[in-house]
Amino acid sequence: MSTGTVAETSTAGRTTVTRAGRMASLARAEMTLLGRSKGTLFTAAFIPLVLPVSVRSAFDESELKEVGLTVGEVMLPAAFGFSLLFAVYTALTATYVARREELVLKRLRTGELRDEEILVGAALPAVFLGLAQCVLLAIGCTVLLDVGMPEAPHLAVVGLLLGIVLCAAAGAVTASFSRTTESAQVTSLPFLFLSLLGSGVSVPLELMPDRLASICELLPLSPAITLLRGGWSGNLSAYDALGTVATAVAWTVLAVFAVRRWFRWEPRR
Repeated sequence: MSTGTVAETSTAGRTTVTRAGRMASLARAEMTLLGRSKGTLFTAAFIPLVLPVSVRSAFDESELKEVGLTVGEVMLPAAFGFSLLFAVYTALTATYVARREELVLKRLRTGELRDEEILVGAALPAVFLGLAQCVLLAIGCTVLLDVGMPEAPHLAVVGLLLGIVLCAAAGAVTASFSRTTESAQVTSLPFLFLSLLGSGVSVPLELMPDRLASICELLPLSPAITLLRGGWSGNLSAYDALGTVATAVAWTVLAVFAVRRWFRWEPRR
C-alpha cells in the first residue's frame, strides 16, 4: 500500500515538474521572440506607463472628494488597467495570431506539450511584464501622488490576478477571430475601447450616472478595476466585494470556455 502510494506521488511529482519545465522553456523562447518584435514590445512596455499621465488632467479633485476618492486612488487602478489592456491583452492577441500564422502552434501540438501548456507558456512573458509594470506603477503613484498602502490588500491582489487571467483569456479569444497580426489591431479595439471607457479605467464608475454605472459594472474588466480601487480605498464592503468577485469569475469562466471552443491552432485562410 505504502509503496504504491509513494510511486504514484513520485510519478505525479515528475509530471508536475516536467509540465512546469516545458512551459518555462516555451516562455523563454517567447520572451526572445517578444524582444525581437519592436512594435509589440513598445506597445506592451511603454504605452501603459505613459497613458496614465495623459488622463491625469481629466480628473476633477472636487468631484472625486464628493464620492470619497482621491486622485491617487483613481490614478493607480487606472494605471493598472492600462497595463492589463496593453501589456497583457493586446500583446497576447498579437502573439497568438503571429505564432498561429507562422505554424508555431501547430508544430508545438505535435510534441509533448498540451494545449493549455502552449497557451499558458506563450502568455507568461506578457503576464510577467504586466506584473512588473504594476509594481513600478504602484511605486510611482506612491511617490508622486502620495498614495499610501492599500487598506484591503487582499482585494487588490485578487483584482490584479483576476484581471490578468481575464485579459489573457480575452487575448486568446480575440486571436481566434483575427486573420493576421495586422487585423488583430482592429479586432482588439472593441474590447479595448469598451474597457477603457466603461470599466472605470478612464472614468471611475462612481462618477457615472447610477443607471450607466450599474450597466458598466457588468463589463468584463470592471470587477478587476473595482477590486483594485476598493483595495486601496477600503470603501468596498464584503457584500459588494463578493458580488464583484463572482462577476469576475463568471467572465473568466466564459472566456476560458470560448478559448476551448473557438481557438484556432492552424492559419486562417
